[in-house]
Amino acid sequence: MFSGRERDRMFSEAREGTGEMAGEKDSLGRLYRDLAERERGYRARALKLFPHVCASCGREFSGRKLKELTVHHKDHDHDHNPPDGSNWELLCIYCHDHEHEKHRMKGLGGALAEEVSLGGFAAFEGLDVLLSGEGEKEGRDAPD
Repeated sequence: MFSGRERDRMFSEAREGTGEMAGEKDSLGRLYRDLAERERGYRARALKLFPHVCASCGREFSGRKLKELTVHHKDHDHDHNPPDGSNWELLCIYCHDHEHEKHRMKGLGGALAEEVSLGGFAAFEGLDVLLSGEGEKEGRDAPD
């Protein structure tokens, strides 16, 4: 994960054709340029439309702290950017991460959903059988 400053530097280098992205004609360079333009466009519009307050925790942002306020796509489709901003909400970086984590935990997106569903240790696995009494019958030896 990149900090906001590192991400901004990479975006500006990609846009200007300098730095690590200089001379690259591959998809990664284009991806950073496209992402920078798209983010700059809808973020600027969202900041004009909405008060600078996190829609989740209610924290207010201004000045240098404004960079911690992000645009969240309610339907999780970053290409769905209606002019009225109806698919957006402003969230602080912490609430935004939490929102996407909830989305992944529901199994709705990202590689993490597979990792969570495949999981490791299941503390209550087989508990339903034990509580129903079937486990006791299976586990006991037959009386002599």
